[in-house]
Amino acid sequence: MATLLDVRSLKKRFGGLVVLEGVSFRVDQGDIFSIIGPNGAGKTTLFNILSGIYEPTEGSMWINGELINGLQMHDIARRGVGRTFQNVKLFGNMSVIENVMVGQHCRTRSGLWNVLMRTRHVQREEEDIMQVALAQLEFVGLGDSALLPATSLPFGRQRLLEIARTLASRPRLLFLDEPAAGLNPRETTALSELIRRIREQGITILLVEHDMELVMDISDRIMVLNHGSKICEGEPREVQENPEVITAYLGDDIQ
Repeated sequence: MATLLDVRSLKKRFGGLVVLEGVSFRVDQGDIFSIIGPNGAGKTTLFNILSGIYEPTEGSMWINGELINGLQMHDIARRGVGRTFQNVKLFGNMSVIENVMVGQHCRTRSGLWNVLMRTRHVQREEEDIMQVALAQLEFVGLGDSALLPATSLPFGRQRLLEIARTLASRPRLLFLDEPAAGLNPRETTALSELIRRIREQGITILLVEHDMELVMDISDRIMVLNHGSKICEGEPREVQENPEVITAYLGDDIQ
């Protein structure tokens, strides 16, 4: 399989604090690649660097063979990267479908003048945006909630809404940052199936997650971080049986 994401010797320092130290890995097209590690291991910092929130102190990042160091968040999004966050971030004063429509902003082409004049092109584009938003809501199981206020949804469905909004941006590479946090077992099982269905759409997934049952069940490969350094990478069984991983994170009760 072709490599979609190539991370080389990534380092991040905040003042005198080194948060990531020489992290390298590759993610192939179509894979579900998970990143695990204890709190403070550097997982979300890594996501923030890859999505353009932070600049790396050292190292390089390549998407589909293109160097993305120094690109802004919106430029990285246009190159096919979408992400969710640990804490659900929705527009509370907007409806469910409006939140998903916002996810397509990086794909729209209408200029300010056309928008102000409400040209025919703008009207067609808005109709297309709405249809895509509806399709993504149906895909994640929220088709019956399109007109509800976003914040009226229970927490688990707000998680789904955030995923639908990210999918509306048409990503090739999807970053999911602890999507199972706060979900009950039934919701976590449904999330697992949704992630598989997203992969079936040809989308590569980079997952940060603490739910080990979910990670071991759906991942093709897993990387383990501890204190900002990579201590292990491999298939789920290899990682599960690695003594250093057991000591650092999983615990002796994981079989």
